[in-house]
Amino acid sequence: MSKITAKNVADFFLHKVHAHGDVITNKKIQKMVYYAQAWYLALYDKPLIGEDCEAWVHGPVYPKLYHCFKSYTWNPISFDPGKPELPVKVEQHLNEIYDTFASFTSYQLEMMTHQERPWQEARKGLAPDDFSTAIISKASMKHFYRKMAEENGEEA
Repeated sequence: MSKITAKNVADFFLHKVHAHGDVITNKKIQKMVYYAQAWYLALYDKPLIGEDCEAWVHGPVYPKLYHCFKSYTWNPISFDPGKPELPVKVEQHLNEIYDTFASFTSYQLEMMTHQERPWQEARKGLAPDDFSTAIISKASMKHFYRKMAEENGEEA
């Protein structure tokens, strides 16, 4: 696979969720994909996916991915797309992200992102409920999560 998209990453998480008998909503999958991108930037110094993430009211969102699942509204995404073909290094990374973040609720993930600088910087000057399509910069994500990894004694 030459170009990994937010949808590829979401499909990986969806397949994993269904294999474990768990559920995931559009809101939660957005945050999972965001953290996959953020930590990939921090650890490998390059983006996992090329698409930009926007700082919406309820946290980071990949708009194209959001529209794929918006018909589910707040309900669990009920289909298993099958496991996408991804490089082994990417699968290992996504498994770590899943193991770290899947146990959190969508609301908990939303609140986590609201406490973190990349989302806050993108929404600077906006009221909490203001509509926004402001991009969360990849540079901001890389810097913030790399610093977090270093503070936790992890190799970045």
